[in-house]
Amino acid sequence: MTTEVRSLREFKMPDVGEGLTEAEILSWYVKPGDTVTDGQVVCEVETAKAAVELPIPFNGVVETLHFPEGATVDVGTVIISIAVAGEAGAAAPAAPAAAPAQAPVPAPAEEPEPERREVLVGYGPRTGGSQRRARRTTTTKVAATRPAPAAAPAPVAAPAPAAPAPVTEVPSGERPLAKPPVRKLAKDLGVDLRAVTPTGRDGVITREDVHAHAAAQAAPAAPVAPVAETAVAEPAAPQAPVSGAGDVRVPIKGVRKATAQAMVASAFTAPHVTEFVQVDVTRTMKFVRRLKESGELGRDVRVSPLLIVAKALLTAIKRHPGINAQWDEAAQEIVLKGQVNLGIAAATPRGLIVPNIKDAGSRTLSGLATSLGELVETARQGKTSPADMQGGTITITNVGVFGVDTGTPILNPGEAAILAFGAVRELPWVHKGKVVPRQVTTLALSFDHRLVDGELGSKVLADVAALLERPKRLITWG
Repeated sequence: MTTEVRSLREFKMPDVGEGLTEAEILSWYVKPGDTVTDGQVVCEVETAKAAVELPIPFNGVVETLHFPEGATVDVGTVIISIAVAGEAGAAAPAAPAAAPAQAPVPAPAEEPEPERREVLVGYGPRTGGSQRRARRTTTTKVAATRPAPAAAPAPVAAPAPAAPAPVTEVPSGERPLAKPPVRKLAKDLGVDLRAVTPTGRDGVITREDVHAHAAAQAAPAAPVAPVAETAVAEPAAPQAPVSGAGDVRVPIKGVRKATAQAMVASAFTAPHVTEFVQVDVTRTMKFVRRLKESGELGRDVRVSPLLIVAKALLTAIKRHPGINAQWDEAAQEIVLKGQVNLGIAAATPRGLIVPNIKDAGSRTLSGLATSLGELVETARQGKTSPADMQGGTITITNVGVFGVDTGTPILNPGEAAILAFGAVRELPWVHKGKVVPRQVTTLALSFDHRLVDGELGSKVLADVAALLERPKRLITWG
């Protein structure tokens, strides 16, 4: 006769970003009674920096969801309990009749402790050991708290070592390697990532791999929203109250709360100066159309005016590297940054975020276009990671997508400058001695006057304008 041993494992809200102390549970992907496997995403949470999917680090059956969707939970608080099946052991042949019925059943000594895994998607396993608290083991609590299903779920056995798998599948028990946007795409298309052949570096599944697998199976693909021409997605505004109804209060939390605090700190810490210039970008717009039609940058690469603005700013920074700097108040030093991490301000339903392209200054126009497209797609899906929003050195905000000519943008905290790119309009312009219709935009550069004086800021803005007026200069000046 054998006795099934079950123990409760508690999964706590992890620290999903440096300095963050809480997160809001956006949605649960499981419910009590569901069977979960190691690496399966069980919920999505939002911090002050981004929305993050949390995978469970062990196998078992969902016992309790401790918080509902919409609840804000402190880091380190238990959010879900899992009933984990242990090994079955032989029952004692002559158990004492007077033994207490409620005595807990100890877990078998030979049960191996599962390896502790990092809980963030894409962050890899945690290196080094850590002290773990004692496990609580009881069979009566599981039976008392979990609703009894119609058919009792089979015990979840410890995962066996995976046998070598065909190249078209991921070994059983292992989670396929893919970035959050790719997982979202696979979910939308109904593709099982475990059956997809990875072609990316280190076995990472790419968007092309998912599309190829879907096409091979002749599965009807869900429509994918087209990528906008800019990295700024229109935010979903809070629902306005119906005429005659009472006021509507929207809690300030998550990304919007963090943004508000950062903007106030920036506005009242760094002395802002903003300069403006109008530019004839007719040649740049023709250049963008030619790149689109020719496919010179790649078949799947999207080309937009923002791409050329970004390249022009990076070229201007090469000529005037002093603007790619940071003010260190504690050390009373100006830190000249070794690489340009170009931020792109993006408006999302959860608020303003500024992900950045790491070492953007070293990228070719094609590489910059690819990175910009990935940044846009990830931000639109709300899957921008905290790491993608850290370490920025200079930012572009595209207010033109909203039909706005220009503005006086507030610096992203810790950065020396931010460039606003306004709407491109057909206006009367003096060209070759005649007043003719030309495509014109307005650029605005805000900078921290503690470390960027008027001469440096003016030179950078003038260079960006000159490059957009004659984009061929990107070759000679670069």
